[in-house]
Amino acid sequence: MSHSFFVGTQVILRAMEPEDLEVLYRMENDPDMWDISNYSVPYSKYVLKQYIENSQCDMFADKQLRLMIVRRSDGEVIGTVDVTDFAPMHRRGEIGIAVREPFRGKGYAREALTLLCDYLFGFLCVHQLTAHVAVDNEASRRLFVSAGFVECGRLKEWWFADGCFKDVLLFQRLRKA
Repeated sequence: MSHSFFVGTQVILRAMEPEDLEVLYRMENDPDMWDISNYSVPYSKYVLKQYIENSQCDMFADKQLRLMIVRRSDGEVIGTVDVTDFAPMHRRGEIGIAVREPFRGKGYAREALTLLCDYLFGFLCVHQLTAHVAVDNEASRRLFVSAGFVECGRLKEWWFADGCFKDVLLFQRLRKA
């Protein structure tokens, strides 16, 4: 393969490694990130270690894929990008991305999202991807639009965070023919 789907100018996407346990532990247990996920309880290191060890890093086997976003300049893990709810028969999945606070606003998320979409559409022939974004998360809304996603719906009171229900916008991107 002459082209790598996982290497950009600023970031590299790679499979999870045992060394990622500490950064995953910090990210998964950061309450500020819980409102972008479906989790609201801390994870133990034991559970995360099992997750890393048991992941086949095969979307067809696991029905999900988590890749680490690594900054090219120094190898620092700056976040994760995921495909969840993968339905092979329908060739669709839900995409999510989380970037650690010090690395936000520098274009890393945009490049990571573009790399993953190029891989999913160009190599695995996935037909469509969706993303759920809280209506008040302007940065994520801009990110998904910049990566070719289109807002296609609104889910009323979909997430409960900070003591209240939040509407969520549904974004979708279809594979170009």
